[in-house]
Amino acid sequence: MIFTDFLKALGQMDDRAFRRVLFLGLGLTVALLVGVYAAWLALVGNFTAGPITLPFVGEVTWIGSLLGWGGLGVIILASIFLMIPVASAITSFFLEDVADAVEAKHYPDLMPAPKVPFSEAIIDTITFFGFLIGANLLAIIAYGFLPFFAVPIFFLLNGYLLGREYFTVAALRREGRVRAKQMARAHRAEIWMAGVLMAIPLVIPLMNLFIPILGAATFTHLYHRIAARSVTR
Repeated sequence: MIFTDFLKALGQMDDRAFRRVLFLGLGLTVALLVGVYAAWLALVGNFTAGPITLPFVGEVTWIGSLLGWGGLGVIILASIFLMIPVASAITSFFLEDVADAVEAKHYPDLMPAPKVPFSEAIIDTITFFGFLIGANLLAIIAYGFLPFFAVPIFFLLNGYLLGREYFTVAALRREGRVRAKQMARAHRAEIWMAGVLMAIPLVIPLMNLFIPILGAATFTHLYHRIAARSVTR
């Protein structure tokens, strides 16, 4: 059934709402990098407005240009490593739109879910990525002591974290925070397994950019299956 949820989500990846969230994440990431570079140029301009006197060299006027072009090089280099994780983080702010699109297509009889306040979504996303980064940094220590178990540790750890986050995003909209956590605890194994499925593409370049969207869609289906089972009991 988890694979059915995944395939349904995969089949909707060309949805306009999905594309909007993806391009919004990419666009805001590029804007952020451009903004950082613009701030760097402004800072350099303030400190190198006039000639600078260097010992044994005298006055030089090219320091500002050097720092400006050097900053551009750093931004380009950093974007290679940071573009995907930063874009994924920004995309995560808009996962409610993905869940709305899934429900509109597959669960049209449902009433629209109340919107989670954007401030709460930001706090939840930042908290999640903090846990994700912190846990993976700690896991590096475990990899050193247990190198042969590094791969399963990576997938199990990130599967647990991703599963918990994406299920919460899906359930929170209709159940509230307390009930969403109760459901997550009650169905921990199933959610964890689905999270591992989401963690596998994390190691595939560019594919990991789609994980927040694919995860939100998959776990929206998973949430509705779990909710339906709870009603029929």
